[in-house]
Amino acid sequence: MKYLLDSVIVIDHLNGIVDATDFLAAHGKTSAISVITRAEVLAGFDDDQTTLAMELLDLFPALPITREIADFAARLRRSERWKLPDALQAAVAMQHSLILATRNTRDFHDGKTLRVVVPYGL
Repeated sequence: MKYLLDSVIVIDHLNGIVDATDFLAAHGKTSAISVITRAEVLAGFDDDQTTLAMELLDLFPALPITREIADFAARLRRSERWKLPDALQAAVAMQHSLILATRNTRDFHDGKTLRVVVPYGL
């Protein structure tokens, strides 16, 4: 695996953003999601409309939040002042040596702490 998909990439694809679809087509086989991404994506659907989203999410390995990742996320939240879901995403990516694929340039920056790719902009 090379990439951890942030929720916004998956949501953009489901909303018909061509650049997101192109990124998933090119890199989907080397990508994973976290359980945070799974929950955030599914939260945007009514119970009777989740089938399409679940089918897409099921294409990717879903990485869990372990005790070690939770502890690491807590340290990242304090040091980087990230919201907890963002700190958890970063911790999952870093723990698995993955590049976080996101459009969230306000909170995430490529650097020594976290490897980030912004595959497109809106």
